[in-house]
Formats: sequence, C-alpha cells, structure tokens
Amino acid sequence: MQKLRDGVSRACAKTTVTAEQIDSLLETIEAELLGNGKKELPSKLLGEMVLNRLKDLNEVAYVRFASVYRQFQSIEDFISELENLHEAGGVARP
Repeated sequence: MQKLRDGVSRACAKTTVTAEQIDSLLETIEAELLGNGKKELPSKLLGEMVLNRLKDLNEVAYVRFASVYRQFQSIEDFISELENLHEAGGVARP
C-alpha cells in the first residue's frame, strides 16, 4: 500500500488535496478491498479505484495519476483524457 500512497501523493503534490484527504481516499479503498475479502487484486482494478476517487477530488491529481497509471505516451493521450474528463463533467466545484 506504500507504493500506492507514494503514487497518489506525487499526483496530488502542489494541489489543494491535503494529506488527510489522501489518507481518507486510501482508507476507503482499503476498506472496500477488505470488504470484498480478496487477498489478490489486479493492479488494473486498484488503479481504476484510485482514479475514480481522484476524479471527484482534484482534476489535476486525476490527470497526473492517469498519465503514469495509463502510461501516456503522447500529448494526444493527455488531450484524450482531458476530453473524457470534461465530457464526464469534471470535478464538482465547492
């Protein structure tokens, strides 16, 4: 879980996301995983769980995490992800 925490923390660096929000995000994911009773989890599913929560938390952190997790190779990958985020309505504003 430390590797995941490091990745999420890097994605959230210099954003408005607090350490407490990162902890909460990871605790929610961990609780969900424990509730499923699975000892093994495909990394794809774990990454998608993080992305779904980051999308609701901070757009910049979401795109940063997505760029590493989905291994963006070009500016088109970023543009495509941003278009998808925009179409989905982005992050709810406070």
